[in-house]
Amino acid sequence: MSGRSVFWVNTPVLMEAIIRYEEERLPRSMKLWVETMLEINAKKDNF
Repeated sequence: MSGRSVFWVNTPVLMEAIIRYEEERLPRSMKLWVETMLEINAKKDNF
């Protein structure tokens, strides 16, 4: 069982964050929040 705590997120807020995440229009803190919420592995930029 996971050690994470359960918390609620407003669906319209999450949907808007996902849209902005896909458009790469989020500040870093929000990007990290979305990645954490959805358990997304961050994309690595290859320079």
